[in-house]
Amino acid sequence: MEEYRIEHDSMGEVKVPADKYWGAQTERSCNNFRIGVGHETMPEEIIHAFGILKAAAAMANARLRPEKLTAEKLEAIRKAAGEVAEGKLMEHFPLVVWQTGSGTQSNMNANEVIANRGNEIAGKRLLHPNDDVNMSQSSNDTYPTAMHIAAVTVLNDKVLPALDLLIATMRRLEAENDGIVKSGRTHLQDATPISFSQEISGWRSSLERDRELVAASIKPLSELALGGTAVGTGLNAPEGFDTLVAEKISELTGKAFVTAANKFHALTSKDEIVFAHGALKALAADMMKIANDVRWLASGPRDGLGEIFIPENEPGSSIMPGKVNPTQCEQMTMVAVQVMGNDAAIGMAASQGNFELNVFMPVTAYNFIQSARLIADSLTSFNNNCAVGIKANREKMHHNLYNSLMLVTALNPYIGYENAAKTAKLAYKENISLKEACLKLGFLKEEKFDEIFKPEEMI
Repeated sequence: MEEYRIEHDSMGEVKVPADKYWGAQTERSCNNFRIGVGHETMPEEIIHAFGILKAAAAMANARLRPEKLTAEKLEAIRKAAGEVAEGKLMEHFPLVVWQTGSGTQSNMNANEVIANRGNEIAGKRLLHPNDDVNMSQSSNDTYPTAMHIAAVTVLNDKVLPALDLLIATMRRLEAENDGIVKSGRTHLQDATPISFSQEISGWRSSLERDRELVAASIKPLSELALGGTAVGTGLNAPEGFDTLVAEKISELTGKAFVTAANKFHALTSKDEIVFAHGALKALAADMMKIANDVRWLASGPRDGLGEIFIPENEPGSSIMPGKVNPTQCEQMTMVAVQVMGNDAAIGMAASQGNFELNVFMPVTAYNFIQSARLIADSLTSFNNNCAVGIKANREKMHHNLYNSLMLVTALNPYIGYENAAKTAKLAYKENISLKEACLKLGFLKEEKFDEIFKPEEMI
């Protein structure tokens, strides 16, 4: 039989599981928001960020309000909040995303857990969740702060390294395939020649540009709402708290954070998150393009383009023996679709900042963190299980190159566009080579044709 203890808040007493650190307000949220329970809980990155900001707030309060936030209280909060930041107390954070739009209950979840764990560390009832752990704060400025800390962390620590990994692979492939000429394609139709290394350079450059965009989005996210308290005025926060707490968060994370210049903006607008997720959406769009290129080029093995070989990782069919599918491309395109969907939700949520607060923050954070996680994992998986093993099918590339009617473009300066078009159409109609068609139409002599028709020089 489960054991309980009695906790209380401003609304009265509440039974709380005896083995959990959370308190009355967390328990009320558990009971009132049974939506996605066990599946769609607050992202762990947000919880870790709460641990960081609560420790930083205590450090700032201890300096600015030493008579209220004593050295003893600071030590207890720092230790408990540190455990939260390190992910050691995740079982004590049960709340779902689908709660109050300000994230108030998750803020109180953090306050209650840190207070009760801090009291356990201190060996006495030392901390109050509101008076001590939430000192100089409001849910309205802590949640957007946690969201920015989490976003900066996941972009820096997961997305950018995953991008760097795939970019490095593309650079290697580009160098290894230098000099291989193949048929280009536009509108999914044959086009003039391109080298395989040039094609790969397009993929590589797209990823490099996406990296620039993601990196550029981090600076606006480094501005924190903390210090604005309930509506942006800073009520109940001591002067200088906002600047000092940003400094402390920077110390704890090793990343540069500053206080937001205008807290009224910081509480109600989510444009920094929208901008940063837009960079993730741009990356997702390029992921879709690269994955589609790879699976088209690898299509076959006999009835497709078959111009590249990719690693064969697992059987592709429960009924067709020997079938192997481009599964890494498929996971990447599905992730891209999910990120694009998340972007629509984030854009809608950000547009709903009414008066002094946006109350769509948990869903915004949930979708942003999911996108960043998925992209990082997807890029890493695609790199390790597909991209590193891409090999050119030189024979098929050479065959397709010389079978392309668009090589006729090289004849334009010598026989004119219209005669070149006639040559291509005759070659296609009679299933003969461009050379045979050109000679049959009498546009060039054989010696001249051979002199000017050099596909490998058309790149």
